Amino acid sequence: MADTPTRRGLVAAALVAAALLLLGCSGSSGTNASTATDAAEFDFSEATPLGQVIPAEARESAPAFSGELLDGSEFDSQSLDGDITVLNFWGSWCAPCRVETPEFQAVYTDVADSGVQFLGVDVKDQRNLAQAFVDRVGATYPSMFDPRGEVALAFRGFPANVVPTTILLDRDGQVAAVYVAVVPEDDLRTALDQLLDEG
Repeated sequence: MADTPTRRGLVAAALVAAALLLLGCSGSSGTNASTATDAAEFDFSEATPLGQVIPAEARESAPAFSGELLDGSEFDSQSLDGDITVLNFWGSWCAPCRVETPEFQAVYTDVADSGVQFLGVDVKDQRNLAQAFVDRVGATYPSMFDPRGEVALAFRGFPANVVPTTILLDRDGQVAAVYVAVVPEDDLRTALDQLLDEG
């Protein structure tokens, strides 16, 4: 078959579409003061099935990170030490996040006094749009402002462009699950129950 301009155009369009699918949701970038330490052992190899956690003996340490919350205050991951943590990567431009975030808020309300912390990480966003999103969905747990996605990049091999994504950390600061998808409320509760039962 001859290589026509129409065929070349179709091939180019298909390649662009494939690239966009690999990137998941994407948004605009901006400046950020987040820093992360990649000296930890965690290296992403595959997603964890929803509602499940990585066996304790197979977990690896999460990297340390710090930066600024949406309200402008400073944040350091050391403040998570000793607690189970739900680390959720989101953006105001991400349609699935509009469904997931209110469900996360419902779980947070129920487990906040049980040694479970939630931390959103707002990526590839503008601060005013992110704050408007948080206000609209009623999320009361803190979120870092990380427009360049530096926190995600600290988790080596982690697909930083896929939003929403959730990482669960156990009480020892080890990665207990990586969900590269929307996490339904029931699945999040199931996974947290498993971690809480570890004592």
